[in-house]
Amino acid sequence: MTVPPPPWRRTPRRRAAKPALSQELVVKTALEVLAKEGLDAVTMRRVAQELETGPASLYAHVSNKDELAELMLDAVLADVPRPEPDPARWDEQVKELVRAQIRAMVAHRGIARVAWHIAVPVNPSSLHLGEAMLALLRAGGLDLKQATFAGDALALYAKAYAYEASGWTWGEIDETDVTERGEQMMAYMRSLPAESFPNMLRIGEFFSAETAAERLEFALDMYLAGLKAIAARN
Repeated sequence: MTVPPPPWRRTPRRRAAKPALSQELVVKTALEVLAKEGLDAVTMRRVAQELETGPASLYAHVSNKDELAELMLDAVLADVPRPEPDPARWDEQVKELVRAQIRAMVAHRGIARVAWHIAVPVNPSSLHLGEAMLALLRAGGLDLKQATFAGDALALYAKAYAYEASGWTWGEIDETDVTERGEQMMAYMRSLPAESFPNMLRIGEFFSAETAAERLEFALDMYLAGLKAIAARN
């Protein structure tokens, strides 16, 4: 017969078992640290602390901080939808894919910076997105070489745009510094002779937070107009 403990005796609490370490869990935890504390805080030691383990245990799943950053980028890009090529609207599909990649990078603090510093990402999501872009461009009539060059140019623009937009979105760009530098630049530009720079002295109004989306769409239209002209010559 089991005798119950007396009411004044506290029953020992069993600690909940920690989930088994895996690469997926390490990356998920790193993204949580990223969201709360920023990219510079994402270290092997900090992620291990969050997982209540030692840094050495992470190395069985991730080689180093650089690999962890690549895996974080890959996890973010995994959510980007990849369209099935439609030759009738391949140009719009290309734009949609670029926009979706930009949105994914900007939505996660610091990820655009990771993307910018990785020359050629070769993780699963990046490879699938690269293949999806090539398929869309080929559906538009470009040969493989042309599609490769076009995809590379679009990827570079997407990363650059996301990097700048992310800086504003997450406060990584100091608005006070930018305002001060902007005022200095405007004063300098006004001091230049108008007859020497009739266009440059008038373009300031086109660079603002309000024109950011318009500039993106113009760039995409420009890219696609050129690509359609190239495809028509094939």
